[in-house]
Amino acid sequence: MTTVKIHPFWQFLIGTASIAFLALGCYMLGDSIDQWAVALILLAAVSVLAVLFDILPVLAAALLSALLLNIFFIEPVPDYKIRDTESVLLFFIYLFIALVNAVLTNRLRKQEKKIRDREEKEKTIKLYNTLLNSLSHELKTPIATIIGSVDTLKEIDPEIGSQQRMEILAEMEIAGNRLNNQVENLMNMSRLETGTLKLKRDWCDVNELIFMVIQKLPATDTIRIRFEPDESLPLVKLDGGLIETAVYALVHNATRYTPKQTPIEIVTTYNKENNLLIDVLDSGRGIPEPEISHVFEKFYRLPNSGTGGSGLGLSIAKGFVEAHGGTVCVANQAQGGALFRIILPAEVSRLQI
Repeated sequence: MTTVKIHPFWQFLIGTASIAFLALGCYMLGDSIDQWAVALILLAAVSVLAVLFDILPVLAAALLSALLLNIFFIEPVPDYKIRDTESVLLFFIYLFIALVNAVLTNRLRKQEKKIRDREEKEKTIKLYNTLLNSLSHELKTPIATIIGSVDTLKEIDPEIGSQQRMEILAEMEIAGNRLNNQVENLMNMSRLETGTLKLKRDWCDVNELIFMVIQKLPATDTIRIRFEPDESLPLVKLDGGLIETAVYALVHNATRYTPKQTPIEIVTTYNKENNLLIDVLDSGRGIPEPEISHVFEKFYRLPNSGTGGSGLGLSIAKGFVEAHGGTVCVANQAQGGALFRIILPAEVSRLQI
């Protein structure tokens, strides 16, 4: 638990008032509750206050509980009974227990906070180091490619054909897109972490969204995407940009773990539960069962996955889908390969497209 951020004056007022009202409630119960039960109840109240407030207001509440117990719950009542040795001992024993209880509970709370802060700091440092290690390669490689290509263009013989120039420019384009993707991933993750992500829902043609994802994939002869548009799908109201980014992350991830020239299939359906389903199926080796629960974690990459990738794409996809109130899951297919599924509760138009 965390300390309630309340001004000390209000802590004193709330603490003493709580003890007073609790004692009043016990007093109104009369003979149905004895003094020992009242003592335990008041001690429990002091413990709760010690978890919430600073030490001085809690000590004041503990002292008040001892006085109220002495005056209103030890026969004869109401009477101040610190007049003999036994009364003095009973009063100070209870007061001692209440004060020790308050102090120890307060110290335990502070110790818990220190441990939690230390763990959070260690987690932040680990995350920071992981980010640096991941991006050091991801940013350095395309930057080096762009700089090298620029130098080559500067030094190239003017008589060299346009074909070689186009190849160099193509390398620069790929490196630039890679840099842009990394920057967008960092910005998207920052929006998710800080809670500043705002959905801009609008009517969206899901088939068109999938085609836009396919067009954004790197141009290569080794990727085979299969997608049969479902003309019966209704228009769906969602943030098309975010869902496009999420689907792209799933498809791009599949291209990294699927053997060359093997198909990657995208299937879209709208079920009876009013959910839009977007499936991405690949023909790779699948995901080891112990790793399935980790694939959507930030910076996580499968063992022996080779170079490339920051480990943010799937985590961002999960965040964007959950921002719509949906879920994204993964499972291995019986015939081999992985199945990623986006499930979106979506408002649809009556018009069928």
